[in-house]
Amino acid sequence: MRVREARSDERPVVLGVLDGAMLDVNADRVGGDATTTLVACQEDRLLGALVLDGEEVLAVAVRRSRRGQGIGTALVEAAVGRRERLVAEFREEVRPFYESLGFEVRPADEDGRVHGVREPRRTGT
Repeated sequence: MRVREARSDERPVVLGVLDGAMLDVNADRVGGDATTTLVACQEDRLLGALVLDGEEVLAVAVRRSRRGQGIGTALVEAAVGRRERLVAEFREEVRPFYESLGFEVRPADEDGRVHGVREPRRTGT
């Protein structure tokens, strides 16, 4: 499996993966000029996608049949490689996923939502 930036012709497949995960993402923001969409692929099959707008993770989704295989982690780690700091707002149910990736999590304004921040890792003293 490898993670790379999505091609423009992959937009419908990316939207399908996001929709399959029941994520409410404005379709106009996926693949737009202001966003970066990363995809995890194996051969020619798209397994997951992550949409970034600046330092904000708008969405991360993995095909249901491929969850629990490190694909979401690989997508977030690839995003970390492109941004010093990441922020995300997400459902409480996925809090353990984000915490396992080093996000500091606190309640957000919306009911049932939480806010996570991953700051750059410090090296040395």
